[in-house]
Amino acid sequence: MLKFIFLALYVVLMLGIGFVSMKKASTLQDFFLGGRKMGPWVSAFAYGTTYFSAVIFIGYAGKIGWGFGPSAVWIGVGNALVGSLLAWVVLAKKTRDMTHRLNASTMPEFFEKRYDSKALKVFSALIIFIFLVPYSASVYAGLSYLFTSIFGFDYVYCMLFMAILTAIYLVLGGYVATVMTDFIQGIIMIGGVVLMIFYVVMNPAVGGLTEGISRLSQIPEEGAQLVSVFGGGKWLSLLSLIVLTSLGSWGLPQMIHKFYAIKDEKSISKATIVSTCFAMLIGCGAYLAGSFGRLYFDNKIPMLNGKDNFDIIMPELLKMALPEVMLSIILLLILSASMSTLASIVLTSSSAIAMDLVKGYMFPNMKNEKIMMLMKILCLVFIAFSFIVAYKPNAILVLMSFSWGTVAGSFIGPFLFGLYWKGTTKLGAWLGMIGGFGTSITLAVVYNMDAGKAPLFGMIAMLVSIITVPVVSLITPKLSHSHVAEVFNTKISKSNEVGLDM
Repeated sequence: MLKFIFLALYVVLMLGIGFVSMKKASTLQDFFLGGRKMGPWVSAFAYGTTYFSAVIFIGYAGKIGWGFGPSAVWIGVGNALVGSLLAWVVLAKKTRDMTHRLNASTMPEFFEKRYDSKALKVFSALIIFIFLVPYSASVYAGLSYLFTSIFGFDYVYCMLFMAILTAIYLVLGGYVATVMTDFIQGIIMIGGVVLMIFYVVMNPAVGGLTEGISRLSQIPEEGAQLVSVFGGGKWLSLLSLIVLTSLGSWGLPQMIHKFYAIKDEKSISKATIVSTCFAMLIGCGAYLAGSFGRLYFDNKIPMLNGKDNFDIIMPELLKMALPEVMLSIILLLILSASMSTLASIVLTSSSAIAMDLVKGYMFPNMKNEKIMMLMKILCLVFIAFSFIVAYKPNAILVLMSFSWGTVAGSFIGPFLFGLYWKGTTKLGAWLGMIGGFGTSITLAVVYNMDAGKAPLFGMIAMLVSIITVPVVSLITPKLSHSHVAEVFNTKISKSNEVGLDM
């Protein structure tokens, strides 16, 4: 009964936020960017909760923790220092300033105005649509295992529940509802991770942090590698995971979107600290808990339907380690992480179609009111599509393993150099985007869509993009002086709108 009470309170809270946010999302700018007036706390939590979903708590923490042991925590450290701290320091102010100057609301629109290329906007919007929407289906899958394990419901009903709840508050309040719910969800995630670490590590199966590491070291054949400082013989795989999940956030439109909407430079400084601390706790906590999975299962991978299944490691581990009341809180943790990520991905994907393709290319004179209505409809369509893909596994699901690396590899070079280097050329941006995209897809095809190699392919794709953009820009025609001056020198107009000051 307690589990259902917690869940009911959570649902009421999320729906309440959606209805309250309706008044703050009356225009297209409000619906998609919150009027560009988001305060530091809500911006930081929006960034952090979008960063971490059920994928890390259920899939990554269980599988990577099993394979690397405590050295998997380095991924969480990388997420905090590179994916959060450096991302905010290097990208936030520049992104906010330039998107204000260019009046760009999406990443594809930024590419169009920065490089004077409508075709570049269309191509980048298609990449977002093709690779981000299928990725959202993995969010459902990660949550369903835990929901089914705790409540005993069929996983289909679990996915349907999350889809309907996310759709309601997202369509009602847009980005404003998303950041407000992210703030609440972030608090739940912090409390849940602290409890999870305590109960998992202090359980007799582990016996405390020092004893747990000692027990891992005694595992036959693999013990020495599991307690090595940096992955032992698997150091390259660990490094590729760190680069993909940390540097990759620099090229993901759903993450960069948070910088567009933040209120001012003062807010950026505060948000940087909050976001980094949040990522350090959530990332390191998830991988630390997962690193002791072998001790709970006697070094035997748990099986589902007669096959080894890493995705059930964390759900079963949590059931063994936590009392029922605490398990209910952890369920809300996973639910919060999943819904926040799903909402951000869907909002970004719907904007790629409504704002970048429909208004930005096919019907440039369409009124903003109609575009906002189209975005709401597309949000519903994309949530439903993600649900269908997750419910009936097919070839589209294979794209999930490569979506993060493909999108980040396509965008990171053109976006990063577009912010900082006036000499970045249109052809440099094109070849950087095509190079990163083509590298990821080509490697995936050559290696028969081997999901285990996806992090390495993503890392290579990002490096190709980052190297290609400056090299090509040095030997290709520059953009006109007037265009570059407009992009970098126009002053930002001030607004008197009141935003969320949390």
